[in-house]
Amino acid sequence: MKLCFIYYILLLPPAIHCAPVSLNNSWLVFKRVHGKKYTSVEEEFARRTIWEANLVKIRQHNLEADMGIHSYHMGMNIFGDLTHEEFCKQLLSNIRMPEKTEISHQIFVTTSEIEALPSAVDWRKYGIVTPIKDEGQYGASWAFSITGALEGQHAKIYKKLVSLSEQNLIDCFSSCGNYGCNGGWMSNGYRNVTVQALDTEESYPYTGVKGPCRFNPNTIGVTWTGYTDIISGSELALQAAIAEIGPISIELDASHSSFQFYSSGVYNEPNCSSTKLNFAGLIVGYGTQRQDDYYIFKNCWSTSWGIHGYMLMSRNKKNQCGVATRASYPFVI
Repeated sequence: MKLCFIYYILLLPPAIHCAPVSLNNSWLVFKRVHGKKYTSVEEEFARRTIWEANLVKIRQHNLEADMGIHSYHMGMNIFGDLTHEEFCKQLLSNIRMPEKTEISHQIFVTTSEIEALPSAVDWRKYGIVTPIKDEGQYGASWAFSITGALEGQHAKIYKKLVSLSEQNLIDCFSSCGNYGCNGGWMSNGYRNVTVQALDTEESYPYTGVKGPCRFNPNTIGVTWTGYTDIISGSELALQAAIAEIGPISIELDASHSSFQFYSSGVYNEPNCSSTKLNFAGLIVGYGTQRQDDYYIFKNCWSTSWGIHGYMLMSRNKKNQCGVATRASYPFVI
């Protein structure tokens, strides 16, 4: 009877029994590395309980990955003390776009055949991709996706890489359909006026809080006149655009704990939606790893997430996660 009781206790979730002493050091390291501070003993206990539950989930996934069940691994990161619901609320967009929209501006057309496209592309090697940035926990991925595409096109044309201001977009472009740090969409930022201009990041640094517009025409880093859409759902068109144009803005479904704790490998999430998009980022290349085709996805969650801030996303898996549903790039002048 006593053995049965002990077995039952071991099966209980972490919130039911005392926190394992063996995890004390790991918890202290987690708090130190990510600068976590809590207002009370009760709050810290609640956050540690969530962290432990996430740790169990990560370890279970990685055991399966080691057995070849998954093509990617997960890892603990700054979001480890958040429930998945909190993660989605803080980091993902709560603004739903219609599943079908009218095609706006121009459409990318390629004359290349799939066989003529390079087997791999990585624009980071050509000096047109800025270092990984960090949006914090503010839900402004749309702004980082826009600046990333603009930075790439500007660097291709002028042979100079200039980091652009996401805060300028958040403060000054929200009236055109975006919502500052509560989510938004790239096309709304691209098409606000006939000719757009954006300040440099150095002159207009990121704060992560929407404020009054402080655009300064004396510190402009880039100007553009519009954008081009890539045929919705076509991964061939997306691959061609990446190879021929450069880094491409995309929107995707990131509402899975596998995305929250992605660490390495080729991300493959069959439960992803190709229409319910809630996050934005930048595709800076593509390739193949152990017969798994992938896109190189640049995120804005610092270098502590993923592969130093990047993710290898599944390619040629029926538009998984909507990677090709709303892809676009700007006309830089």
